[in-house]
Amino acid sequence: MKIHEYQAKQILSKYGVPVPAGEAVLAPDEAKAVAERLGGGTVVVKAQIHAGGRGKGGGVKLAANPAEADKLARQIHGMTLVTHQTGPEGRHVSRLLIEQGLPIARELYLGIVIDRSAGRPVIMASQDGGMEIETVAERTPERIHKEYVDPATGLIPFQARKLAFALGLEGDQVGKFAKMLTALYAAFVGTDASLVEINPLIVTKSGDLLALDAKMSFDDSALARHPEVKALRDLEEEDPLEVEASKFSLNYIRLDGTIGCMVNGAGLAMATMDIIKLYGSEPANFLDVGGGATKEKVTQAFKIIVSDPNVKGILVNIFGGIMKCDIIAEGIVAAAKEISLKVPLVVRLEGTNVEKGKEILAKSGLAITSADNLADAAQKVVAAVKGSK
Repeated sequence: MKIHEYQAKQILSKYGVPVPAGEAVLAPDEAKAVAERLGGGTVVVKAQIHAGGRGKGGGVKLAANPAEADKLARQIHGMTLVTHQTGPEGRHVSRLLIEQGLPIARELYLGIVIDRSAGRPVIMASQDGGMEIETVAERTPERIHKEYVDPATGLIPFQARKLAFALGLEGDQVGKFAKMLTALYAAFVGTDASLVEINPLIVTKSGDLLALDAKMSFDDSALARHPEVKALRDLEEEDPLEVEASKFSLNYIRLDGTIGCMVNGAGLAMATMDIIKLYGSEPANFLDVGGGATKEKVTQAFKIIVSDPNVKGILVNIFGGIMKCDIIAEGIVAAAKEISLKVPLVVRLEGTNVEKGKEILAKSGLAITSADNLADAAQKVVAAVKGSK
């Protein structure tokens, strides 16, 4: 789950990470009063959406005084902000952050993520603040400094000092950075975050360090332990189909292709998407119904797939273990009849109760194409979609 910048800063501030003074507003006519409360000088008006690149898209602007803040807030609020992360459709701006302007001497990068190959958090720091970390990694990977944290010991002070020196910090800035990083790591662990990113981390002309921007994402599986974090979820920032899927505990991610996929197991789902691409088409989604899905859950999954207008064909790929093939078949038949399915449907079943599942599909009276294996299924659905065009 992702949250807005202002929400991330509220969390980080509670853990002791220094952030600029600011307030979030839902209506543009509130901006002037906020700017006045911040001292009446320079403020920054920031669009709040779940995407990076807001500044380049015109969603972050400096205002010299409260009157200009009011004008800019009215320009940005309600706009459709297009960035490299939103796609061409962009995101509607319904929230703003009005924040104090600061004299910046340097911009740095600081982030923490889980390195799954190492099985532990990794802290990344770079002198190239303000740039996308992916761009830095591609062009100048030597400028990204990493420290892996053993969960058993936590962040050790010398690791913080080592990164401070790597960033070229001197004097009391080293201690300030170590204190900030310790607080940042505490926030990362304390909220079960999967990502904490400060970009840029600024050094002011007076030598202070502050999180000028902040991004946080959280492990969905841990949200039950953090109701205060779950309450920050903004459904308007999420794909409606993904929101609907979450109501039924379905792992669904919408993609740009034309072939809808329903699979049980994340690994099998990835393999299914790969083989669709291998045979010349593109998957429309990632959908893992899980190992213990019911007939009702499968029916809902099927409805979500066909709700995507880009879907021109469907591939169901089930390997029955805990999940029984006949349960999948019943769900497919129920959903297909309810929605009057009009796109090609290819089903590959294997595993527990596979013969029962195939029998249910065969007796359904529906136009369902059976496949013997994954390659056969992918070829058939790709051919069917191309033929329907």
